[in-house]
Amino acid sequence: MSAGKKKKKVGGDAVSDINVTPMVDVMLVMLIIFMVITPMLSKGISVDLAKTKYPVAMQAADKDDAILVSITKDGKVYLGTDPFSSLNDMGVKIKDRLSAKLDKTVYLKNDSRARYERVVEVIDSMRGFGVDQLGLITDSNKQGALGPAGL
Repeated sequence: MSAGKKKKKVGGDAVSDINVTPMVDVMLVMLIIFMVITPMLSKGISVDLAKTKYPVAMQAADKDDAILVSITKDGKVYLGTDPFSSLNDMGVKIKDRLSAKLDKTVYLKNDSRARYERVVEVIDSMRGFGVDQLGLITDSNKQGALGPAGL
């Protein structure tokens, strides 16, 4: 008798063991794809947004052509993912993007720990370059939110 394990044959040449290797290969490929794609889904720079009880949904901010300005907690300003040290350079870039659009809305997301003075400076600079509408992006504070009737 041989020491090896014999495989049972069903019918003629068929093996009754399940081969999971192709399934594992597919799952690993899908995992890698999702790991690579997920960081690309977030627009702009990641900041810790201010929390509000009654946020307004701004679906237009998620569009590909939306103009998104981010301010980090240390005061750095980004247009999309491009850093800007000069607000004038950023303003010129925003003005160029707005010239081709009917909707002159710029969306601002700033870190909740950013200095208010810096936020006002950025807003003032954008107003000077022709921004008609400014959308402030906030995060929802779900805990303890009372409706208007619960005041």
